[in-house]
Amino acid sequence: MSESAQFTSAIDHSVPGLKKLIKNHLKFSLARDTQTASRRDWWLATSKAAQSLIIERMIATQTAHHRVNAKRVYYFSLEFLMGRLFSNSLYSAGIFADMELALQEMGLDTETLRKEEYDMALGNGGLGRLAACFLDSLATLDLPAVGYGIHYQYGLFKQEFRNGHQVELPDAWLTFGTPWEIIRPEHSTEIQIFGHVENVFDDRGNYVPRWTGAKKLLGVPYDIPIPGFGTNTVNFLRLWESRSPEEFDFEAFNRGGYGEAVREKNVSETISKVLYPNDKTESGKELRLVQQYFFVACSLRDIFRRFRKDNEAWEDFPEKVAIQLNDTHPAIAIVELMRLFHDEYAMPWDKAWGIVTKTFAYTNHTLLPEALERWSVPLFQKVLPRHLQIIFEINKRFLEVVEAKWPGDVQKKRQLSIIEEGNVQMVRMANLSVVGSFSVNGVAALHTQLLKSDLFPEFDALYPGKFNNKTNGITPRRWLLACNPRLSALITKKIGGGWERELDKLRGLEAFADDAEFQSEFMAVKHANKVDLARLIKTQLGIAVNPAALFDVQIKRLHEYKRQHLNLLHILALYRRLLQNPELDIAPRVFLFAAKAAPGYDLAKCIIKAINSVGAIINADKRINDKLKVIFLPNYRVSLAQRIVPGADLSEQISTAGKEASGTGNMKLSLNGALTIGTLDGANVEILEEVGKDNIFICGMTVEEVTALVKKGYRPHDYYMANEELRAVVDWIGSNYFTPDEPGCLRMLYDNLIHSDPFLVLADFQSYVDCQKLVDTAFKDKTRWAKMAILNTARMGKFSSDRTIAQYASEIWKLDPVKV
Repeated sequence: MSESAQFTSAIDHSVPGLKKLIKNHLKFSLARDTQTASRRDWWLATSKAAQSLIIERMIATQTAHHRVNAKRVYYFSLEFLMGRLFSNSLYSAGIFADMELALQEMGLDTETLRKEEYDMALGNGGLGRLAACFLDSLATLDLPAVGYGIHYQYGLFKQEFRNGHQVELPDAWLTFGTPWEIIRPEHSTEIQIFGHVENVFDDRGNYVPRWTGAKKLLGVPYDIPIPGFGTNTVNFLRLWESRSPEEFDFEAFNRGGYGEAVREKNVSETISKVLYPNDKTESGKELRLVQQYFFVACSLRDIFRRFRKDNEAWEDFPEKVAIQLNDTHPAIAIVELMRLFHDEYAMPWDKAWGIVTKTFAYTNHTLLPEALERWSVPLFQKVLPRHLQIIFEINKRFLEVVEAKWPGDVQKKRQLSIIEEGNVQMVRMANLSVVGSFSVNGVAALHTQLLKSDLFPEFDALYPGKFNNKTNGITPRRWLLACNPRLSALITKKIGGGWERELDKLRGLEAFADDAEFQSEFMAVKHANKVDLARLIKTQLGIAVNPAALFDVQIKRLHEYKRQHLNLLHILALYRRLLQNPELDIAPRVFLFAAKAAPGYDLAKCIIKAINSVGAIINADKRINDKLKVIFLPNYRVSLAQRIVPGADLSEQISTAGKEASGTGNMKLSLNGALTIGTLDGANVEILEEVGKDNIFICGMTVEEVTALVKKGYRPHDYYMANEELRAVVDWIGSNYFTPDEPGCLRMLYDNLIHSDPFLVLADFQSYVDCQKLVDTAFKDKTRWAKMAILNTARMGKFSSDRTIAQYASEIWKLDPVKV
């Protein structure tokens, strides 16, 4: 472990000191006085006060890293789903309790102020939230790290429901600015796109390619400090904003072309405008490729600048730089680093490739072939012509390695090639990522096994030992300490502190799992959280729900493989049973959904409409005596998840076995005392191992059974015909019963289930419904349920992102901590 000088703060962060600091920021940063300040002004001033302490530690951290010339990991991700930073910043700065007191003495409170913050929604789902958790753990473990991404002006989208349909609105998170970011114009960097390649003679008389006629872009960095918990380390996330080097055409303006004068500026700024443009169109595909290249090209130049400050020999680059590719979105970085070394620094090909392949590590997040990025060769030729040449050269040399391993095996070459042949040649970014990286990891034990056996078996044979597993994790600071203060306080009262950094300490709760008094306290916390959640539902949707009911929660991205529509079929089955027998003895349930569907994903949007339409009918039906409620909270985001998770009783993790790489919602819900109903998929397998088979509800086919059924030839219509209840609820969906004003609008979902059902919803229906009966029985036994919930919380230690990052650091990056 590297050591450096002890850090001592120069800022008074006692309660009186914090009050003074807040008032100073109110006055000198915001030009407000205490009489005219709004709640938002107080939130900003308080945030800036916390940020003062954090920035002081950030400067000390960078000084310490520079002093020892530390190796750093650079985490490249197109998404960082940061959420709100207020509470976590106070916890990480070690001032939460004192800040609460300071605010109370000024007639304010932290709960009111934190609602003023808009989510930093620079991500879509699990991938972006994982990246955010990882940054938290890297700082907490004192590991030198920088995150790199894009400073999107708009997040994914703000979701509203109109007549049950998803409507996408701009997610203008930056409208009023944010106190957490620091602009770094001095580190702006210029890159180029488009143009063409010419072969020219260099000054030594050699024929070399030159990328010319390109359009220039300026990348301006914004830094978000990332404080560690219980340590002085503060790393940062650097986000690039796209601008034009020539912001204003004065000549065009003078001749009256006012629009023309700023056209170049507007076009350039489009690149960092929106997360995930709809790539159904060619222009959308082009913009997405440009976004990916823009951020990695800026980031690599930034890394070069930092490396050259303390090092001279390029051979030392992999000793000081590890770059982790978070899925294939940043994979073009492999080619860009090769181009920089070979073209701009005249490094021989083999030497450059040797450095490149010792620098990158790749995390795969999907087993779905359609989710593995592929770009057409014509698109690459237009956007990145020199990079396309380099890709073809990498591929040519790589296929020589394949030929040496499997002489004359054309099929192997076809499977492994970075270029996919067809009517239009495609560049396979996943294959490029595997070839250009020294490590490829999956994110759950089952996922990694399937990566090696199903998705990349030929690569595993060619590169034995390159594939490894790093099961995902979540940060307990956000997903227990900050989001569930009641449970956090109860845990600390019972087993003491320290669990926030060493989550395995929660095992101490096992001793109290059968203790009636502790069960009562634990479930009282859960009930209080459910009361809060019921209040939120009433406020947002005007629907009253019973906090004593079973809160059955499915919150995640809306995708067919996650099978929200399987959940819906079970709701319909229960509703139908109640209509036929109103005295049916079932525990009252509140089914709670929150999810966004990609704007171009029509079936996913149809599923949202179906859930909302069914919910509207059920919620208004007096015949079932409020035994069922269906709630779909709009605009799912981190801050909403933090309010739902503490109040959940049941966690729905019902993806088709073999389709979910890991999942992290399963971990968050279980950590907060929700029981899982799930398939043997992703990290559910490992959650089962940790909590024990008596404390989880497993249903559905296994990966092997899914594979066998698909191989045999899956016929969903056979399941439909063989099961009277299933047939009734599917037909119900297909009718216009739930959508009388929009006849036929759910037909897409009906047809999908009957005729294709690619994710085997009908095949798993009966197993799922039977398992839900076991859930009902267990929930009615309050003592049993309390014990199961306590043991779920107690046994989640493995799923801390601290454990995950420690494994990455020691087994992949070879990264040492640096104490500040």
